[in-house]
Parts: sequence; C-alpha cells; structure tokens
Amino acid sequence: MIADLKKRSIHRTKIINGQFQALLKQIEDEAYCVDILTQSLAIQKALASLNKLILENHLRTHVTTMLRDTKASEHDKAISELLHLYELSNVRSK
Repeated sequence: MIADLKKRSIHRTKIINGQFQALLKQIEDEAYCVDILTQSLAIQKALASLNKLILENHLRTHVTTMLRDTKASEHDKAISELLHLYELSNVRSK
C-alpha cells in the first residue's frame, strides 16, 4: 500500500472505531434517536472517505499494473473488479 494512503487509512479507521464505540454507548444509554442517527450517518460518511482512500490506492497500484500487462485477461480482470465495485456502491432499495 502507498505509504501516505496507508497512514491516512489507518488514521481514518481509528476515527471510525471511536465513532462506532460512541454509537454503541449512545444505543446502550438510550440516547435521543436523532443523536444516534446523526452518529450513524457520520460513521457512514467516514466509511465512504476510507473507501475512497482504499480505492485510490487500488487504482494507483494494482489497476495500473494490471492495465500495463500485455495479457488481455489482466485488463478484463481489472475492468470486472471496478464494475463489481460500482455495482456494490449503487445499492438499490425496493
């Protein structure tokens, strides 16, 4: 993993851990529902930020390597992985 992105990802993960512990305490203490939801939404935003860092690392390392490869199968694999991530990020509600 790229050193700067790793450092930032670890930092973000520690923040998320603290936020999650605060959320758990709010639920246990039966805090005001809007406060619980606000904390939960903050965690979701922080996770999105972490996901962006991890994706950036993947694009700058693995995907670039795969696209430089002369094998079409490596190109196809890189594209398939990115399409799969795109599908996962676009959750549809019923």
